[in-house]
Amino acid sequence: MNCPVCNRPLKSKKSIERGIGPVCEVKVKKLENEPPKGQLSFVEETVLVIK
Repeated sequence: MNCPVCNRPLKSKKSIERGIGPVCEVKVKKLENEPPKGQLSFVEETVLVIK
């Protein structure tokens, strides 16, 4: 079985159970918590309105 993100073979039992490699899992979780580039957050929009 290969990692769906990087296509490398999954070696550990834990990675095979999760279906993703440990490095790619960290990267995906990090991306899930960040807004897309160029998207304003609520705080940024509020600051722009006040100015």
